[in-house]
Amino acid sequence: MKEARNPYRDRIAALTTKHGKERAIARPLRVALGLAITVEKKIDTDLLGTFTGEIERVGTPREIAIRKARLGMKSSGLPLGLANEGSFGPHPAISWFVPSDHEMLVFIDDELDIIVVESCLSGVTNYGYQSAQSLGDLECFLRQADFPSHALVVRPNDGLRQGWVFKGVMDIDTLEEAVKRCSAASSDGLAYVGTDMRAHVNPTRRKIIRHTACRLARRLASSCPSCGIPGWGWIQSEPGLPCEACHAPTEVIQQEIFGCARCRYLEAKPRADGREYAEPGQCPYCNP
Repeated sequence: MKEARNPYRDRIAALTTKHGKERAIARPLRVALGLAITVEKKIDTDLLGTFTGEIERVGTPREIAIRKARLGMKSSGLPLGLANEGSFGPHPAISWFVPSDHEMLVFIDDELDIIVVESCLSGVTNYGYQSAQSLGDLECFLRQADFPSHALVVRPNDGLRQGWVFKGVMDIDTLEEAVKRCSAASSDGLAYVGTDMRAHVNPTRRKIIRHTACRLARRLASSCPSCGIPGWGWIQSEPGLPCEACHAPTEVIQQEIFGCARCRYLEAKPRADGREYAEPGQCPYCNP
C-alpha cells in the first residue's frame, strides 16, 4: 500500500446530513487530505428512513448512503459527495446481549468514477431500550443510556402511531411527562423508552463516526498498486487458518484481502498479528 497522489487538496465535497455529522467527519478529511466539505442540510434524509421506524429504510446501508450522497451532489452541483449510515443491534461477533454500532461512510468521486466505502463495527455504544410505566422504572436504564448527555426517544409501548413519538428528550421533566402520556396511551399501560441514535444528540455515536472518517481519510490517501487510483484498502477477511494440532482449516481468519476502488486488482495478505495456527479448541475436527 503506497501513498496516493492527492487529488483532493483544496477541493470541496458535499456531505448530506441533517443531524450534525459534519462535527465528526470534516476535520479528519481536512487534516489528512486537505479536503473541505459543504453540508447539504436542506435535504430531508429522514425520507430515506428513520431510526424510530416511522419511515422504513428500503435497501442496504450501503445503498442508502449512496443515495444520500448523490442527493447532496445533485443539490450542490459538486462531483464529490459523502454520506453516512448507521445500524444498531446485537454485536454479530461477540454476543446477542452486547449492543453494537455499525457505521458506514461512503465517498463518491464522479470524476475518477469511484465509490469508496469505509465502515466501523463497535461495541462502544449506548444503544438500548426499556419498557416503563413510570420514571421510577428507568433508574438503571438512564445510567446505561448516559442520560441526559445523550437523548432519548419515547413512544407508546404497543407500537408506533402518528403524533406519539417524542424524540430528542434530554431533560428529566420532559422525560417524565413523555413516559406518563405514552404509558397512558398504550394498551399495555407501558411506554417504550429508547436511546435516540441520531448523531447530533448522541456524542458516543459521533465518536464512532469520527473514527470511521479517519479510516476513510487513510484509505483515500492510499493508491492502488496497479492503477494508482486512490481508495486502496481492505475488502474482506478469509477464514482457513490451520489447526495447530491437525492442520485442518478452521473458521479463524487466515488472510486479509485488499483491493482497488476501480480496477479489479486484489492482494491477499497474511494476518497482521503474525499468527500462523488456530488453537485446537477452535478446530471443528479437534473440538467438534
